[in-house]
Amino acid sequence: MPTREDTQPAFALTRRWSHGFAWVLCAATLALLAAGALVTGTGSSLAVPDWPLAYGELFPPLVGGILYEHGHRLVATTVGLLTILLALWLWWVEPRRWVKGLAWGALALVIVQGLLGGITVLWLLPKPISIGHAVFAQLFFLTTVLLMQVTAPGWDRLIETAQAPRSGRWGIVTTLALLVQLLLGATVRHNGAGLAIPDFPLAFGALVPPLGSFPIAIHFLHRVGAVVVALLAGVTVWTAIREDATGFLRLPAAAMGLLVAVQILLGGTVIWSEKAVPITTLHLVVGALLLAASALLTLRALARSGGGAALQGATR
Repeated sequence: MPTREDTQPAFALTRRWSHGFAWVLCAATLALLAAGALVTGTGSSLAVPDWPLAYGELFPPLVGGILYEHGHRLVATTVGLLTILLALWLWWVEPRRWVKGLAWGALALVIVQGLLGGITVLWLLPKPISIGHAVFAQLFFLTTVLLMQVTAPGWDRLIETAQAPRSGRWGIVTTLALLVQLLLGATVRHNGAGLAIPDFPLAFGALVPPLGSFPIAIHFLHRVGAVVVALLAGVTVWTAIREDATGFLRLPAAAMGLLVAVQILLGGTVIWSEKAVPITTLHLVVGALLLAASALLTLRALARSGGGAALQGATR
């Protein structure tokens, strides 16, 4: 069946612009996640003690921890502006109401994220707010990834063929497990529990350490979560490869398999390197990419399992 892209070249050009814009926002958000990880890893979270200004200025001297903290704010401001522009652009040109809604949802998330960042500074790093700030960052990145996918040229044609019902179900479970795992990781990070268990893959030389303190317990729970995620990801990838006859699911499936292996290795390296900042930063970034790959696989599988019409539909 011909789609609007096939019959209206101007629409196809607009879709390419939307997709490119969403790609830029994705990349900027990933850079923002890395910048946030650098702030935490270098202990620079309160290097700038006021907000929204920095020592009463828009651009303080970028030295020491101020470079990391204020640099993080500058990247966040850029991401916020890009999100506003993308939401307005899609409101103007996008015929699917649910895609517009997703863009406005992204804008709401980035506003909440900015406020949480400010509260984190003004209230001197309260752990629940810091953890919430980290989790909302991942949710916002996930939303930008979905926007990137659904604005892709040819998306309407791609979702018309094949079926992958089990992959979609497993993908949902894996993506939710990843979100829980990211929450556990943020809890470990903001409670200073990254080295609460100083050896890996064992824990104090045993499979199960003495769980007498919160830092050890949350650290060990994060390790258990990694095993659960790895198993779920393995099942999801295997199911996707078996169900997918056209290759539509194979790229995110391959990415998931690779990223799970890299993430487990990085988790061990965080311990072995005693939380070297580049390794802890990369660990967070790869976790975000794994979440993105799982979400993409899930979206593609669900679209091909009877949800294609809904994902195509709804005009202004």
